[in-house]
Amino acid sequence: MRFIVGLGNPGSRYEKTRHNVGFMLIDRIARVYGIRCDRRGMRAAWGKGAIEGEDVILIKPQTFMNLSGESVLEFRSSFTEVELNSIIVAFDDCDLPLGRLRIRSSGSSGGHMGIASII
Repeated sequence: MRFIVGLGNPGSRYEKTRHNVGFMLIDRIARVYGIRCDRRGMRAAWGKGAIEGEDVILIKPQTFMNLSGESVLEFRSSFTEVELNSIIVAFDDCDLPLGRLRIRSSGSSGGHMGIASII
């Protein structure tokens, strides 16, 4: 099983902003793979499904960006079979131009408070 966590801020004020790109990604993945993210709990909106035969949980923390780690910790406590290296986190990075993607398997928060909270 794998967690895919999209960071953002709840509420209509942030809905279509760059800051919510993580939420937008989760919504897109959910649409493409037919996963309903209508569950509430563990301080998140979330859904469980499969992508290419692998079980996934799509997570949109509802704690606001800087406290995202609180929600991720609750999921880790409830789904203990998920390894740390099976958690994917999508978020905006103001150091990258809009539309640019960076994938990395380790590193620091780079000053991003939502990532710092998860680490």
